[in-house]
Amino acid sequence: MATTLILAAGLTTTVTATPAQAAVACDVTYAANEWTSGQNQGGFTANITLKNTGDPISSWTLAFDFPTTGQQYTPSGWGANWSQSGTRVTATNMPYNGNLATGASVSIGFNGTWTGSNPSPTTFSVNGVTCGETGSAPTVTLTSPTAGQTFTAPATVPIAATASDSDGTISKVEFYQGTTLLGTDTSAPYTYDWTNVAAGSYSITARATDNSGLVTTSAPVGITVSPNTGPALVVSPTTVSVPEEGEATFSVRLSQEPSSDVTVSVARVSGDTDLTVSPESATFTPSDYDEAQTFTISAADDEDTTAGSAVFRVSADGYTAVDVTANEADDDVGGDNEYVQRFVELYNEIHDPANGYFSPEGVPYHSIETFMVEAPDHGHETTSEAYSYYLWLEATYGRVTGDWSKFNAAWASMEQYIIPSTADQPTNSFYDPSKPATYAAEHTDISEYPTQLDSSVSVGSDPIANELQSAYGTRDIYGMHWLLDVDNTYGFGRCGDGTTKPAYINTYQRGAEESVFETIPQPSCDTFAHGGPNGYLDLFTKDASYAKQWKYTNAPDADARAVQAAYWALTWAKEQNKESEISDTVAKAAKMGDYLRYAMYDKYFKQPGCTSPSCPAGTGKNASHYLLSWYYAWGGATDSSAGWAWRIGSSHSHSGYQNPFAAWALSNVNELKPKSATGASDWSTSLTRQLQFYTWLQSAEGAIAGGATNSWEGHYGTPPSNLPKFHGMTYDWQPVYHDPPSNQWFGFQAWTMDRVAQLYYATGNADAKALLDKWVEWALDHTTINSDGSYEIPSTLEWTGAPAGDFDSDTGMPPANPNLHVTVKDYTQDVGVAGAYAKVLMYYAAKANHAEARDTAKALLDGVWANRDDKGVSVPETKADYQRVDDPIYVPEGWSGTMPNGDPINSDSTFLSIRSFYEDDPDWEKVKDYLDGTGPAPVFNYHRFWAQVDVAVALAEYGRLFP
Repeated sequence: MATTLILAAGLTTTVTATPAQAAVACDVTYAANEWTSGQNQGGFTANITLKNTGDPISSWTLAFDFPTTGQQYTPSGWGANWSQSGTRVTATNMPYNGNLATGASVSIGFNGTWTGSNPSPTTFSVNGVTCGETGSAPTVTLTSPTAGQTFTAPATVPIAATASDSDGTISKVEFYQGTTLLGTDTSAPYTYDWTNVAAGSYSITARATDNSGLVTTSAPVGITVSPNTGPALVVSPTTVSVPEEGEATFSVRLSQEPSSDVTVSVARVSGDTDLTVSPESATFTPSDYDEAQTFTISAADDEDTTAGSAVFRVSADGYTAVDVTANEADDDVGGDNEYVQRFVELYNEIHDPANGYFSPEGVPYHSIETFMVEAPDHGHETTSEAYSYYLWLEATYGRVTGDWSKFNAAWASMEQYIIPSTADQPTNSFYDPSKPATYAAEHTDISEYPTQLDSSVSVGSDPIANELQSAYGTRDIYGMHWLLDVDNTYGFGRCGDGTTKPAYINTYQRGAEESVFETIPQPSCDTFAHGGPNGYLDLFTKDASYAKQWKYTNAPDADARAVQAAYWALTWAKEQNKESEISDTVAKAAKMGDYLRYAMYDKYFKQPGCTSPSCPAGTGKNASHYLLSWYYAWGGATDSSAGWAWRIGSSHSHSGYQNPFAAWALSNVNELKPKSATGASDWSTSLTRQLQFYTWLQSAEGAIAGGATNSWEGHYGTPPSNLPKFHGMTYDWQPVYHDPPSNQWFGFQAWTMDRVAQLYYATGNADAKALLDKWVEWALDHTTINSDGSYEIPSTLEWTGAPAGDFDSDTGMPPANPNLHVTVKDYTQDVGVAGAYAKVLMYYAAKANHAEARDTAKALLDGVWANRDDKGVSVPETKADYQRVDDPIYVPEGWSGTMPNGDPINSDSTFLSIRSFYEDDPDWEKVKDYLDGTGPAPVFNYHRFWAQVDVAVALAEYGRLFP
């Protein structure tokens, strides 16, 4: 008699086979992944393994009965010919899997629906012989600790679980840390106290066993045990900015309950006497020790033009003192008192831990709010975009206060958390620049994925890898990956460990039609710990076999913005004679710019002008378009013995990603010139090429159209013959992605023209001015400042026509485009876009002496400031697009797997079904009511990190430019 035990998400089944007629004997395992699509109804995927434990057989028929009439085969199955009559389901072998030797197994399955309930079949037969009876697996859920809970070492962690069994009893519940058994409980309530736990990160699970021996393991819960530093003063924040004649606050509490009252004193120990604190002491009792008390630092008016600072010491008997640094934002620094003070006020709100802009590790979140689906699919992810804005915020802070430590710290955080380390990209030494990657076509429909790897398509050579290695002594890439799961919400962890945070992840990977609502999140380091048998790899590419691997994607606009921030930090530090304080960080920005040149290359290093996969491969730099494309990417095997790594550029260039200001800085500013042999000259070429690109794309009205591609539809297709070309690349009004169409968002206009305006302001570049003269006039014509101070700016844009013709010159600018047009479909009060747009106007106004642009910038900033709340600036946003959280995500028929939390991934999955954690979000109910038709479209006041920073920097810069 044979017994098989199978663990599967949703069900664990054991089938005992009894030999019959001395010929047929069998084991059958049935594992079902179930989901709900409505009240008392849903779908499921059943995976069945049939094992022959008797004599060899040449054909087989498997039969079983559904326990209820509400269970139906869809029909959709694999590995067998499936049919259903009444409740009886029958599967017969395919021509290729009928022969089963003794001990051989075959895996088959099907999709089904259920109404009422979905119990598992209890009896199976093969060729008319009963295999045995099944039982129902127990259920088990951890109730303590909770995900993300923090303890202090040496900790006692109370572990508790609930467990039940529908057809029997629970024999025991075991508690594990990883694979280590901590303890066992045989009776409810099931608990265990894990004592004397050292500092570290841990993953806890509970495993329930029923009276039949069936076992189910709970979803893991990650916790952190922090080192115990003894009784401590908890002070937050430890650095504040104080506007002249203004105030800033910090809070103090005790980390542990004291045995008696504790008096905490605060006193200035050094620095500017114009900075004072109130009150000078506070008392904590054993009953209120953990309730924070507030201290206020004030800055008096003075006659100097320097930004003073002071150190205030927080102390108490028996406690280690904590110092708070207060930096005065002098009203004479940058000129205008009101706007500098607004910057300081917003800066303090962004850095106030109570507001939640940063994770405990100091990583900026994409937004304070968690229910957020736009480019990131969760608010507590972060992007390289957010990090680049973090740098810009701290560069501006350095100008206002003279404190450059925050700028250096922001770069260090970026380097630690979102620039992959050597350990994160371990096999770059195997990269062969003569064979950068294997071709895989992109497709216009998600259903055409996974895409076939095709080594028959020629790939060009990588001309910069060797010079980068020569310059920096490593094959590692120094660039940001675009997306981090900051809190490890998905549970991938680092390289599948399940607990390490932040964790590198990715989403988009299936062509231009893939909306964020149709993505399948996956780990950047795929060790097959989650997903299906091949992790997530076979959802995207088709190959004969799959290797565990790492892979990262760079968003070039973010790295270029980091260089941009470094330029201004350098400029302002020089004005203060403090450039030596940031010289090391500026050198790293130059290095980042060197590697950013990968964004200048076609995806497979093919020459511009491709109209078929057989087009010429590049040699040297003739595969470079010298624009900033949508991405570059790199990856390799996790196993060093596998011996391979790859790199690709991108064939699609979007106007919104260009940064001629960064190109100018990297080619003209000595401290920012890259170390490589050709880096500075490449960026000089790129500066001209980008300005040509903008001009070629400028509509008759002045707005900048979409972009161009060297790979039509992502597979080097033949583009329509009527479309003009830019240096061989075909015009595309919506490059890269189509759902929603790229370049319909006015924010791309504001972001990209801000860079053009900064170039014009810093250098007087005539081509930049010509672009701005036309763009600013168009934008002002579509901007409304109301009598009450509110404003309206463009939101959604629509495009018709095309550039006037082909352009392929290395000098001069393209002609005007009388037949390329833009119209404004609707308007917005978006605070972040308004901040970016105001910067375009103010830099242009400061250089061109344009009064209307200056006054409109001021009015926009005043209007944004009127939208103040206790966490920053925001306006209500109606999110009707959240109806799409029920959108199906395409999964190939027959593919099944699970997310780390156990959510099934299969052809019936939706955006929400693989993100079930959203149903625990504080904002879920108002989204659910909208989905159910019982409530209106949900309204959110979002606090995006980039938006707060765009406004803050605009405020400070207005004060500097117009004193």
